Amino acid sequence: MTDLPEWFEPLLTRIRSSEAGDFTRLPTPDGEGYRQSAVLVLFGEDPATGPDVLVLQRADTMRNHAGQPAFPGGAVDPGDADSIACALREAEEEVGLDPSTVEVVATLPTLWIPVSNFLVTPVLAWWRAPHPVGPADPGEVARVERLPIRELVDPEHRLRVRHPSGWIGPAFRIHDMLVWGFTAGVLSTLLELGGWAVEWPTGRVEELPTSGATPVH
Repeated sequence: MTDLPEWFEPLLTRIRSSEAGDFTRLPTPDGEGYRQSAVLVLFGEDPATGPDVLVLQRADTMRNHAGQPAFPGGAVDPGDADSIACALREAEEEVGLDPSTVEVVATLPTLWIPVSNFLVTPVLAWWRAPHPVGPADPGEVARVERLPIRELVDPEHRLRVRHPSGWIGPAFRIHDMLVWGFTAGVLSTLLELGGWAVEWPTGRVEELPTSGATPVH
């Protein structure tokens, strides 16, 4: 494995003992009948802004999750060897990521999204050779952003949102995006496990805008 930067090591150490319960209150079901998928949680480092994580924003014309920020990823195809292969393939198809520039370091616990019946495996990776990326298909992806960790942990960028269903979860208002749902939940936990999170006003709860009220992740 490529030597990881010093700031990455605490996260990698703690992730080895993490469980699904660290990321969600919903227990991961056993058995068949669930759709398997994977997402790529890709950490990199920019000389100007420091450590960051890659996200994309879905196109407003998408039938599901329109306009919503997310990690690159999707359903496992029959040709995918495993969740890692799925996450890398989806990232290549969605944002033009070169898989050879990525070092996969761990798979996180598989998490259940009941509204879509997906079992999602987040794949944690280090971007050892960053390169320009962007929407490969503008009909699916509106834009791609590298979100600096120092901005994600800034209390001014953190809040919780309330979905019309009553569900309340963490969110980030950053780079003119509202990151919420599954993506924000995973990010929030990783910031804690990495030892990067700082105290923030958890009492700041806002109603999820109607345009963002797609099914809860």
